[in-house]
Amino acid sequence: MKALNSITLLLIIIGGLNWLLVGLVQLDLVAAIFGGAEASLARFIYFLVGIAALWQLVPLTRAWSVGEERAERRR
Repeated sequence: MKALNSITLLLIIIGGLNWLLVGLVQLDLVAAIFGGAEASLARFIYFLVGIAALWQLVPLTRAWSVGEERAERRR
């Protein structure tokens, strides 16, 4: 479970950095690397980032309900 949480957190960071670039310099790096926003591979990356964000809702809600220290010990 810890590995999956680390992978999903990394994907969310990548997505956040991509949005930072979009906001600052209007550069969608995922689209630029993978052939445009409509390219299948780019859409798959967007999908993975979205699923990762949904997955990270689980530890977030657990931290809110039992406290951050206890949530970290459960991993």
